Amino acid sequence: MRLTTPGPIGAIFGAALLAATGAVANDHDHDHGHDHTHTHSHSHGDDPRAEQIYSGHFEDDWIAPRPLSDWEGEWQSVYPYLTDGTLDPVMAHKAESGEKSAAEYRAYYETGYATGVDRIEIAGDRVTFHEGDTSYGGRYESDGYEVLTYEAGNRGVRFVFEKAGGDAEAPEFIQFSDHIIAPQKADHYHLYWGDDRAALLEELSNWPTYYPASLSGEEVVAEMLAH
Repeated sequence: MRLTTPGPIGAIFGAALLAATGAVANDHDHDHGHDHTHTHSHSHGDDPRAEQIYSGHFEDDWIAPRPLSDWEGEWQSVYPYLTDGTLDPVMAHKAESGEKSAAEYRAYYETGYATGVDRIEIAGDRVTFHEGDTSYGGRYESDGYEVLTYEAGNRGVRFVFEKAGGDAEAPEFIQFSDHIIAPQKADHYHLYWGDDRAALLEELSNWPTYYPASLSGEEVVAEMLAH
């Protein structure tokens, strides 16, 4: 099944299935699994369940729909920071305690972070995608959420929004994943987008990641190392 996405990222996706329908997703090395490094715990406040949720072990009744305003703001892709070497300290830090070398981690994130959409703006119900000097966008409304269960036993929640109008280039669906499972402002997120809702849920290897546009590269590194 071919999926069309903004920018150069288009792929034929694999076979993860929805836990919401009683199925279990295929093996993966992301969607918030072992090799994922960045900060998050500091944004949970005093919630005693924060680390449990972050690790992907939560109860269904902890999940609640989230408004698009949870991701409001201007966001930058971290992919350029990976390719220009800014994130090298993060890769080196991961290699100190991980199962891969720094070079292997970098290659892993090259696939994960890859995207041509270098900036995203979210204001009200409008999402604008920026690829260099080109931009396009649309109005989006909530289309619920889906829970994915992975072979390792952890789970993730994708919050789904469907296009209600806008530019033809804008994707029909966007899906946010940020380790948060109920209404709360995001401090970063992974975004999946395309025109086939179900096929997007199968994507586990490419997860363009966005941090606030106000952060410098060094500040992004500090955020990632803080977790």
